[in-house]
Amino acid sequence: MTAVAADRIDSAGQAYSIATQLAAEFGAGAALRDRERLLPYAELDRLAASGLLAITVPAAFGGAEAPPSAVAEVVRLLATADPNIAQIPHSHFVYLNLLRLAGSPDQQARYFGQVLDGGRIANAQSERGGATVAEIATTLRPVAGQFRIDGAKFYCTGSLFADLLAVLTRLDDPEGKSGLPAGEYIAYLPVSTPGVRVVDDWNGLGQRTTGSGTVTFDNVIVGADQLIERSAAVRAPTGYGAYAQLLHAAIDAGIARGALTAATEFVRTSSRAWFESGVARAIDDPLLIQRFGELAVTVTAAEATLTAAGLAVDAAVVVGPDGSPNRDAALAAHASLTVASAKILADRAANEVSAALFEVGGTRSAAADLNLHHFWRNARTHTLHDPIRWKYQHIGRSLLHDTAPPLHGVI
Repeated sequence: MTAVAADRIDSAGQAYSIATQLAAEFGAGAALRDRERLLPYAELDRLAASGLLAITVPAAFGGAEAPPSAVAEVVRLLATADPNIAQIPHSHFVYLNLLRLAGSPDQQARYFGQVLDGGRIANAQSERGGATVAEIATTLRPVAGQFRIDGAKFYCTGSLFADLLAVLTRLDDPEGKSGLPAGEYIAYLPVSTPGVRVVDDWNGLGQRTTGSGTVTFDNVIVGADQLIERSAAVRAPTGYGAYAQLLHAAIDAGIARGALTAATEFVRTSSRAWFESGVARAIDDPLLIQRFGELAVTVTAAEATLTAAGLAVDAAVVVGPDGSPNRDAALAAHASLTVASAKILADRAANEVSAALFEVGGTRSAAADLNLHHFWRNARTHTLHDPIRWKYQHIGRSLLHDTAPPLHGVI
């Protein structure tokens, strides 16, 4: 990919206005792109050129330094139109946050500068072979003053559209030749690096155009200046995991609102009244009116909780007067628990409303050519990212045992 020149955004209000405009553009072709699996290259170029992907760059480096709550609202707005496009920059924002928290000044200047110029970051984090998602087999080995990466990643969302890959690796240096502490490192790699292979093999039932396939690394050579130790972000109360989870909740809340809007439009224009209702129009059926009221409350509750969670994460990630990241354990724990509630309600709303679309729309809404089922498939697929049953556990343990939630979350 080649980065495109990006506009500058100065405020959250400007970002919301641009996101709303782009959502209207992207929504028009979302069902067709999903049905035909037409990858949104042009749409991602538009998104990058708009400046939205650079809104979190710190002011010291020329960016708007938008807070997490603003990013979540941008993501939610995009997800109401096309949750595929909304999910693609998720990792972009997460790894810009890692750069803010743990990168060196030289790394920050380099990568923030690339993003301001329209550069895009995608993740190469998850793997298929381990017993759990937390096990990392991709290795980082010292070789002649540099490092070699070997391994394979899956669910690499956005990799087809990226300029840089953020690669999660495990240092394999038992003799201590590198001088680096043991643990996990993120390598920031240009996609064009020799030995990197991006494969378009994602075949999920939903989120079909997110570019979430496989990336392999075969004798990939990187310098120490491309590596960031991950523990500085995930082993301290920085709000890093809560930030990442907030954006996942925003995607789900956006899907719920998009499905409700589609259901409303379909019933207004295409549904027939049920013969027992005694009314001429479907929109006058009292049982349908009741159901739409219930669905609207579900979506509104998810959105309101997302807003509250965004403000909690804002408080947890605020920097000190000297520009250093916050390390307040109480604020970080509150953010994680508030985001857990938002994730639960957004998960519920996305799945319930996208399924209820057919309940209220009737038989006509199931026509394959309409592809209204892309809302349900996208909701069902994205909400599998991490189980909400564990969100309930963290909330319950906090109440009963005063136990803080995990620092890292599931990112």
